[in-house]
Order: sequence, then C-alpha cells, then structure tokens
Amino acid sequence: MHDEPPPRRCALLLAAATTPALALAGNSLVDAGRPVAVAHDTLTVTPDREWNKLGWRPGLRCDRWTLDGEALNAVTFCGAIESGRPMFREVSKHDQPLPHFSTTMLLTDVPDLVEKSYRIALGVSLMTIDSAEPAQLDGERAIRFRYTFTRQDEEVERHGEAVATIRCKKLYWISYEAPAIYYYARDLESWRRLAATARFR
Repeated sequence: MHDEPPPRRCALLLAAATTPALALAGNSLVDAGRPVAVAHDTLTVTPDREWNKLGWRPGLRCDRWTLDGEALNAVTFCGAIESGRPMFREVSKHDQPLPHFSTTMLLTDVPDLVEKSYRIALGVSLMTIDSAEPAQLDGERAIRFRYTFTRQDEEVERHGEAVATIRCKKLYWISYEAPAIYYYARDLESWRRLAATARFR
C-alpha cells in the first residue's frame, strides 16, 4: 500500500489538476472491457477500467487519457508519425522548431527524440532518461524507457515510462506519466496492463 502524498505537495498537485479540468469540452469517458481506437486510429487498446479521454491532443496523431486529471496521471498514444514530422504540435516553428522523426533513426534514438521534443513542446527544464531496455509492442521489436522530468512552471518532479517502436518506417509510442511522489507508483500497473493490450490496426 502506498503512502499518501505530503499535504503541501498534495495541495500543489490538486491545484495543478483543477486548471485543465476547467476546459472539459471534448472530454469523454472510455469504458472498460472493449477495444478503443487511439493514436489517430492506428492502434487499439482494451482498458480494464474506466479512463477519461481528453479533448486536447498533444499532436495531430496523438491521444491523451487520464484517470484523475492530466496533472495527476496521463497516458499518451501517438501513431504512424512519418519521417520529417514532429511528435507533437509545433510551439513556434520559426523560433523553436521541434525535432523531427527520421527513418534513419534506430529505436535507441527515440528516447533522445522524446527528450528534445519535451524540452520545447512541454516547456521541460530538467529531464533525464533513467533506463532503456528491449521490449515488444504487439509483436514488433520495441524499446521501453523510463525518464524523469520537471516543467519550467512547476515544482513537481514527474516520472514517465514509454514503449516505442518503428513499424513500416513510422514511429509509434505510448507513455505514462505521473508525479514521482505517490501517483506514479499507484497507477503504474494499470498503465502496463493497458499498454500490453495495444494492437496495430
């Protein structure tokens, strides 16, 4: 059983969680027990519990789900990202262009692509790739990596875990992120069960 987060940290997290919750337009409930198309209809997953699909998407080929609010836990699905395209929406294409995926990249290059993208697209000030290991995504050779990051406008340290693969010269990736204290460990197994159901369409 996990300890509750410290009161001050809990207050910070709840305050952060209520801000995006004010804009609920387009959010929808994802039912448990049936396949759901995600990542621009390039993947399906079958959740074993209810999730909330956010109306806001970080990229044109991405979807974002949460259990309790994006600031407390978030799962991102991105699919069929082609060579020459960024993972996320451009923030300032002229002044701060996002790095692009390339078919010349290896799986071991993906964590670095994610880190560079996060620093621009999400305003991440500190980020480390903590570990990386071989994995599979629906039978395809993949990479699983774990990371830690902090956004410029927050005090909260977050942990993340992602699985990525390159299939037919296109990038696919799914990730889970939550505050390092309490929330990450609490929902990690829920995310892993969800990721294990991912199937290509």
